Amino acid sequence: MDFTTKLNQLITRVEASLDQLVPAHVGTEPGPVRIHAAMRYTLQAGGKRLRPVLALSAAELFQPQASALPAAVALECIHTYSLVHDDLPCMDNDDLRRGRPTAHKQFDEATALLAGDGLLTHAFLILATHYAADPRLVTALVRELADAAGSARLVGGQMQDLLAEKKSDATAAELDFIHLNKTAAMLEASLVMGGLVGGADEATLSGLRTAGRHLGLAFQIIDDVLDATADSATLGKTAGKDAKSGKTTYVSLHGIDAARRMAKDQTEAALAAIRALPGDTSFLLQLAESMLRRSK
Repeated sequence: MDFTTKLNQLITRVEASLDQLVPAHVGTEPGPVRIHAAMRYTLQAGGKRLRPVLALSAAELFQPQASALPAAVALECIHTYSLVHDDLPCMDNDDLRRGRPTAHKQFDEATALLAGDGLLTHAFLILATHYAADPRLVTALVRELADAAGSARLVGGQMQDLLAEKKSDATAAELDFIHLNKTAAMLEASLVMGGLVGGADEATLSGLRTAGRHLGLAFQIIDDVLDATADSATLGKTAGKDAKSGKTTYVSLHGIDAARRMAKDQTEAALAAIRALPGDTSFLLQLAESMLRRSK
């Protein structure tokens, strides 16, 4: 099976599971119709589905005894909640996401805030419900996702990102800290959670984590390059916003050419880590390479 066909098949499986596992906005008032509509609005607006695809691909390296789809959906719920909150006026104040008005523009700020809260908590309900037959697996998955999404990683990275806005003396180490946590943490978790569902041993989980860390940095560097070089229609979100807001990025700190070289180096490190994994890694290798091509 060629790469594009395989990728589209995985995305189709993810989309179907998102529809199945996230509450539907049906029914009559009074009831949680509006909040479920808002939760689904950004979640079902498309996107690359990179995190759930990574989880499914990692699980397929092994012979999993359970489906990785609930874990994949939980990851996408967390990712989407972070986008909804990122776009709020008190954070990045953006009007466009995945080619559509952001949640607070489509609904209102309070509804968007609560939709993010709903997606965050629903992710853990999915894990607790769908892996209940294996308490050890539930514990490992919840621990991994909570760590990646918590105050020391995703949320901490978001905080440092906000603090770095308009900071003229931000260092390369500070920038790496932001994106090792704001971005890479969830890509690490995606691969590790897939490995956990697949029954990977500790050494293999460590290799998956290493691959995710390098992929995460590559992904963020490429995002910074695209923000500086692409248009809003191509990105599906507001282009050029980093420079306008005075954000510290890999482009602002290193320049576009150096940032592209850094993205290539991080991708090559990720490829090396993936090659060391057991099983058929051909799809994961092609996925990592396709991420680098986004910057060209």
